[in-house]
Amino acid sequence: MITLRCLIVLLAGWAGTAAAAPCESPEYRQFDFWMGEWEVHTPDGQAAGENHISREEGLCVLVERWRSVQGGTGQSYNFLEPDTGKWRQLWVSQGAIIDISGGLTDTGAMRLEGSIHYHSNGRKTAFVGEWTPNEDGTVTQAFTEFDETTDTWKPWFTGIYSRKGG
Repeated sequence: MITLRCLIVLLAGWAGTAAAAPCESPEYRQFDFWMGEWEVHTPDGQAAGENHISREEGLCVLVERWRSVQGGTGQSYNFLEPDTGKWRQLWVSQGAIIDISGGLTDTGAMRLEGSIHYHSNGRKTAFVGEWTPNEDGTVTQAFTEFDETTDTWKPWFTGIYSRKGG
């Protein structure tokens, strides 16, 4: 009987611990401005696609599901690395894999740096992504990649995110 009581107490304690979300502290909320259902346009107003960003896995990861107007898709996992305190994005699509990390800038933008690796030709180069929340509720996402042939940074994609239905 004592063993059964101990087991019940242990299970009750374990269940309470398992139910607590480990990713609720403020640093895990830094990228929340990007969450939601979005229509994405280029700076000149052309439709680029739609994006769905949701918080999953006990609030520990932002999952991105992208669909371009041409039908191309891609997904990313965005999470705070406990060891470094940096945000990391792993993007995978048929075209490329992007692996970038970083954090909030003094202006409140999320800036992540790393590399892009193209499937088609195996080329890998430096890559930067920056997400800036705008006063009107939109978010500007700007990607640049390093061009080794000209030794310069070049725009890769810029999108203006507007909330669907808002």
